[in-house]
Amino acid sequence: MSLCFEPHALTMLIAHAFDVVVDRYSIPILCPREVKSGDYVRYHYNVTFQDGKTFDSSYERGAASVGQTGQGRLIAGIDKGILGMCVNEKRKVTVPPHLAYGSLGAGDVVPPDSTLVFDLMLLDMWNKADLVVTETVSSPRDCKRSVKRTDFVRYHFNGTLLDGTPFDSSYNKGQTHDSLVGEGWLIKGMDEGILGMCVGETRNIIIPPFLAYGEKGSGKEIPSQATLVFNVLLADLHNPKDDITVENQVVPEVCARKSVAGDYMRYHYNGTFLNGVTFDTSYQRNNTYNTYIGMGYVISGMDKGLQGVCIGERRRVTLPPHMAYGEQGAGKDIPGSAVLVFDIHVIDFHNPKDSVEVHVTHKPEVCNLTSDVDDLIHYHYNCSLLDGTRLFSSSDYDNLQDTVLGADKVIDGLDEGLRGMCVGERRTVIIPPHLGHGEKGATGVPGSAVLHFELELMDLQKGVPEGYLFVWVEDAPLELFQAMDINQNGEVPIEEFGEFIMLQVAEGKGRMKPGVDPEEIIADMFRNQDRNKDGVIVAEELKLKVEEDKERMHEEL
Repeated sequence: MSLCFEPHALTMLIAHAFDVVVDRYSIPILCPREVKSGDYVRYHYNVTFQDGKTFDSSYERGAASVGQTGQGRLIAGIDKGILGMCVNEKRKVTVPPHLAYGSLGAGDVVPPDSTLVFDLMLLDMWNKADLVVTETVSSPRDCKRSVKRTDFVRYHFNGTLLDGTPFDSSYNKGQTHDSLVGEGWLIKGMDEGILGMCVGETRNIIIPPFLAYGEKGSGKEIPSQATLVFNVLLADLHNPKDDITVENQVVPEVCARKSVAGDYMRYHYNGTFLNGVTFDTSYQRNNTYNTYIGMGYVISGMDKGLQGVCIGERRRVTLPPHMAYGEQGAGKDIPGSAVLVFDIHVIDFHNPKDSVEVHVTHKPEVCNLTSDVDDLIHYHYNCSLLDGTRLFSSSDYDNLQDTVLGADKVIDGLDEGLRGMCVGERRTVIIPPHLGHGEKGATGVPGSAVLHFELELMDLQKGVPEGYLFVWVEDAPLELFQAMDINQNGEVPIEEFGEFIMLQVAEGKGRMKPGVDPEEIIADMFRNQDRNKDGVIVAEELKLKVEEDKERMHEEL
């Protein structure tokens, strides 16, 4: 039993000449509270006689003394001498015999009528009427939500005893402390002290022992009846019933279509925690994140948050952990039970079933011919992504762009978008990636990009079917050889053949394959008809290609 307790009753009957003498030789600068009668105290002490001989010490026992003042549970001199002390104060209290163990002493340890000198250091004080004390050290400017019971929180903390002795720190462990609030996962004082906190708020929480670990303490670090002081930084907050939240939406004025499950989307994002710390961003990689949505290819909260958006839209999507990476987290960057905040910019999306979209912006009043398969066309174009990023333009080149439609010279979507145009017509064409450059993209074109073309048809030369060099626009002459044999000598040399073909083209009766030198076409046609290769065509050699195709098919059958 500590010699600081239970004074002998007879000492109260003896009169003495002096009271306790207090020497406050070390007083802390800050003293928010002083010991009052009825308070509980936890303190260390050394006790000596007036000659300096030590006969008792809490330090040697390795445990501080705990007692209540003003209730007769301490020797009267200590009961008086400890009043007004501050935590971390050191004082010497000289106690006369009548306020110590009196004329009887204490067994063989304290002789009768001994004056005792106590060297005290106050470690802790509390009262049963104490409440949890909270003090906000710093708070964020914007607090949209604060901690309530049944919420799940992640917080960092430094924990000390009331005298400043550290006993635990989440920072030293390199991870937050994670817990439900109000469900008995935390000590009662922390359950109460963390209520009302905002993410990013720092708060000091002082918890009396009976709302902490009480008489039992906790391990070697937290002694019995210890007041605990926590410096808490709230890092994260959610409720297990939370759904995703969408805010800070910037929607384009024109939104022809909103995304649905099954669409393939390209978007940029910044990923942060609730405290604003970035854990990932697509911008640093200079590549969009590309995925199908609503099909389980991404975390469920993102799957949901990406539906119903417009191309070009920006939005902030906040995902509770049960709709993100859950208790497990993801790698080193995303801890377990983390709320994730994604600031998203939708670049484009499409559906694998999408076709080419054509919007005519100008059509000339007179339009006698329209472009079709096999036609040679010349056109202007501007090509960009749906977010307006310019990719290519015919204005970058000296000559107009040209192509033969249906000849696999341009991407399928552009080939389709150029059909049915009049000379002078302008249109915009939206091409999904499966009709553009696909998942791999092309030089200067990102993979899976939807393309936006502005087109203007400048020139149109009607074409001929594949395999043909010349076609009749009108019916061929009934006596074709006689019409071709201009000098009627029964033979048609290449000069006469060429003159005839060019005349048909000039009169609009026939059409040569566009984009090819007419002399080459005439030479090829002549070689094909000059069966015996004698340099002239006779009536028996001349056959239309249609007739040749019929003969070839008959032979094959």
